Amino acid sequence: MSATPLADIARGGPTMAEELDIARLRHVRRPHYGRIAAIVAILFLAFLLVRAFAHGKIDWATTWEFLFWPTILWGLFNTVWMSFVCMAVGIAIGLACAVAHASANPVLKGAAIFYAWFFRGAPVILQLLIWFNLALVFPIIGIPGLIEFKTVVIITPAVATILSLGLNEGAYVSEIIRSGMLGVDRGQYEAAKAMGMTNGTALRRIILPQAMRIVVPPLGNEFIGLVKMTALASIIGFGDIVRSAQDIYYSNAKVIELLMVPTFWFLVVVTVLTLGQRALERRFGRGFGTGGAR
Repeated sequence: MSATPLADIARGGPTMAEELDIARLRHVRRPHYGRIAAIVAILFLAFLLVRAFAHGKIDWATTWEFLFWPTILWGLFNTVWMSFVCMAVGIAIGLACAVAHASANPVLKGAAIFYAWFFRGAPVILQLLIWFNLALVFPIIGIPGLIEFKTVVIITPAVATILSLGLNEGAYVSEIIRSGMLGVDRGQYEAAKAMGMTNGTALRRIILPQAMRIVVPPLGNEFIGLVKMTALASIIGFGDIVRSAQDIYYSNAKVIELLMVPTFWFLVVVTVLTLGQRALERRFGRGFGTGGAR
């Protein structure tokens, strides 16, 4: 079908829109050669990776044998509960520091800034070692003359892990919550004051619920990172899943096979937490574009 000449249009002949029936035109998809190349490259690399592990010197039967070993499952339990406890400590401290950072009190604000600076600056592995060896500095802790305890008895590997990871998380969570509070429109604060709300009531009922939409995604990522960070506690003797795997391969010399076991369980835990994070994002993102309920 040829286009209508301009002379015919000028003489009042059929226009282009009248001559062409768009509904009868055949739809031709645009070729995406880049996507095809990317798919081929990814599948090829995945094939090489799977082939390498399948035909490598890994005794997968040993990995399967210890996958549900009682020691491994106990280590998995320790990893999960430690992650939740440390995150609870971090959220409590982080919320307090975020509120203090927004306070007009210069002492509280300065303390919150210093806390975030210090614990975000010190590596986690150093914090673990310092807390675990605190007895070298303070052999006795407590109130002199009233109640005293030997530090080496109080600061167990579990307590040292909670203190180090909990305080470290509190520094990062404080910045996450503070960013969420800054994301709430200033008019919300002014509206809460106009309604006669106190700062605490406005924060609890107006500001924080709206900030959750911004806070949940990075907070979920921080929690997933914390779950994996608990593996560092194995260096001070905490019985997490990595330490459990190490105890086994020290006796049977199946190092790679046993390392695959915590790798599998970490992937399972992270997958479950990711699904939970997505559900929370949908819950708090209702009414805000793509994050809302459908």
